[in-house]
Amino acid sequence: DDAASLHWRSKGRQAAPLIVRTRGHRLEGIWHSGSPMALMLSALRGFHICVPRNMVQAVGLYNTLLEGNDPAVVVESLNGYRLKERLPSNLLEYKVPLGIPEIVREGEDVTVVTYGSTLRIVMEAAESLQQLSGISCEVVDVQTLMPFDRHHLILQSLKKTNRILFVDEDVPGGAAAYMYNHVMELQDGYRYLDVAPRTITGSPHRPSYGSDGDYFSKPNTEQIIDTVRKMMSE
Repeated sequence: DDAASLHWRSKGRQAAPLIVRTRGHRLEGIWHSGSPMALMLSALRGFHICVPRNMVQAVGLYNTLLEGNDPAVVVESLNGYRLKERLPSNLLEYKVPLGIPEIVREGEDVTVVTYGSTLRIVMEAAESLQQLSGISCEVVDVQTLMPFDRHHLILQSLKKTNRILFVDEDVPGGAAAYMYNHVMELQDGYRYLDVAPRTITGSPHRPSYGSDGDYFSKPNTEQIIDTVRKMMSE
């Protein structure tokens, strides 16, 4: 709280350019599946909250943050440490802008908004939906929760698809509700809906022991597929 408010308390005379690097979003194990994003969103106003989907994006966010003077938390994806990624040739110059989501899969039928490790589950579901049902999902990676979608890119996607789903591993009422509030209320997204918007979150409990417990305590591929199919049939 001290770092978050120092710039404003000192009328801009002081700054706390602290960058906290931490890990989360593994979706497996009691201690690795907790994702209290709402805790940071509520308690760290004044920080940037960055949620990169992989380590290349994490580097891009660090490069951006190092040029700034504001405090930040970067929640790296534990699952991302095991992935092989294509390394950009300009890694030290590569930058990811704050507050700008990225459309990682273009589509026409439904907009799916997510971040972190959950994005890979969404991408699997989107591929299955395309192959099994011909449903075209537009997948949006928010990249940073604070700031959030400065230029209303998600709203532009919703105007095209008229359906939207927010997927997040936090407990109900957490980060998914935060994103829902921004798009539906602050961006007037409700004007462009053909069906009720949905959220898919983690369950309101700690995951049970073992992979099955994690699978059914956190968003899973089948759950996303079923939800999108129901939205398309309304």
